[in-house]
Amino acid sequence: MNERIYQIDDLLNSHKVISFNELMTRLEVSRATLKRDLAFMKDRLNAPIVFNRELGGYQFDRSQKLVGQQYELPGLWFKAEEIHALLTMQHLLSHLDSGGLLGPHIKPLLARLTGILGTGNNAVEEVQRRIKFENVGFREFHLDHFQSIGSALLRRKRLFIRYHARGKDDLTEREVSPQRLVYYRNNWYLDAWCHLRNDIRNFSLDAIRNAEILETASADVSDAQLNEVLGTGYGIFTGRAIQWATLIFSKERARWVSAERWHAKQQSKVLEDGRYELRVPFNDSRELVLDILRHGAQVEVIAPASLRETIKNEVALLARLYQ
Repeated sequence: MNERIYQIDDLLNSHKVISFNELMTRLEVSRATLKRDLAFMKDRLNAPIVFNRELGGYQFDRSQKLVGQQYELPGLWFKAEEIHALLTMQHLLSHLDSGGLLGPHIKPLLARLTGILGTGNNAVEEVQRRIKFENVGFREFHLDHFQSIGSALLRRKRLFIRYHARGKDDLTEREVSPQRLVYYRNNWYLDAWCHLRNDIRNFSLDAIRNAEILETASADVSDAQLNEVLGTGYGIFTGRAIQWATLIFSKERARWVSAERWHAKQQSKVLEDGRYELRVPFNDSRELVLDILRHGAQVEVIAPASLRETIKNEVALLARLYQ
């Protein structure tokens, strides 16, 4: 089929107009096959093919302004980044509430994604059967207040929330000015100005027990200020006091970690003995500690001393469990 698609493209490009019968003759295919090929190019590949009744043939509409994906012939297959992006979008859309207001919009998007996945000689059913999409560590939760939070965010209104801080197992009531929603590691977070703490905070949406939209106008925080507090350190947690963690990975583990990106501003180098040194900025060690521990004895914290002590204490507690 791919070969015929390229032939049709070549014929349409080399002729101002070409009739259906001439296409059949050139391609040596049946009427039904040619109809399917033309429909595939128009519906799946977004080809600007039109029938010119005045001239009695098919042509490319060069004046047509395409919305969304542009026309492009199928390659051998997708790149790794492309198939990951397509399957991620399909996964996210499939888990949205199709029975709500988004339903009529979700179905066409899913149909379009399905069409793209099935491009070429690979049926979409075969793609889905052969490629497994796993979300390891995915937390299932019901974000009951997502709509209210999103509405307040866009309407620039403050929120009154009851928030469960799981670390301290503490429930607090606070007024916040929502700034932006962030999807990070399979969870949603709200970046906001907290009027209780008089500072920027981020809140895990599944820990918000109640959210009430207030009529008070939201206080605005610049993107630069948000990024200064929330984007400088490692992970999702906030803080201004930036420290740098220096980690040394074993020669064996370096083969994997050297290809990973832990932070946009990370610094790294391969040592003379083959070990790998990684330096990342952080302001709250909680998430960094978890990522360090998953490498076990294959990584050593060199600095700062406080982070090294935290790992040392955690390892001692682990050892005590297995004595």
